[in-house]
Amino acid sequence: MKTLLSTMAIAISAFVAGQALAADPTGSKTRAEVKAELAEAIRSGNMIANRDRGVTLKQLYPNRYEQQPVVGGKTRAEVKDELAEAIESGNMPANRDRGVTLKQLYPNRYEQQPVVGGKTRAEVKDELAEAIESGNMPANRDRGITLKQLYPGRYQPQS
Repeated sequence: MKTLLSTMAIAISAFVAGQALAADPTGSKTRAEVKAELAEAIRSGNMIANRDRGVTLKQLYPNRYEQQPVVGGKTRAEVKDELAEAIESGNMPANRDRGVTLKQLYPNRYEQQPVVGGKTRAEVKDELAEAIESGNMPANRDRGITLKQLYPGRYQPQS
């Protein structure tokens, strides 16, 4: 009896899952739309030629189909200039596996970028006090809302 119930449950769940997968969320297409899509795929070579390998006709026979225009790249001189600049600045990969640049490994060998002055301690304290007073402090990191949004009655509206 348990085997029969288990078999029935599996059969029903498979049927329901099949129905859910078969449903097209964007709506059904007409026969004409499907035929037009098929004709376009055949014309452009985007039909699968070999199911086992997943290769399209366009990939298998590129000379039979219209090629996409090649987008112009950089000239040889531009590439050489970029390479020279990367070597000089230390932005060359030092280790392919870790993705570290030479500048990161050997910072004393390359010119250091000047440190931009930030805010003073007093300026930061003033900003913090203002944020606390106005309620513009994060209330909860997970939700990303401020104290003013969470407790609107505690803070005066800004004029």
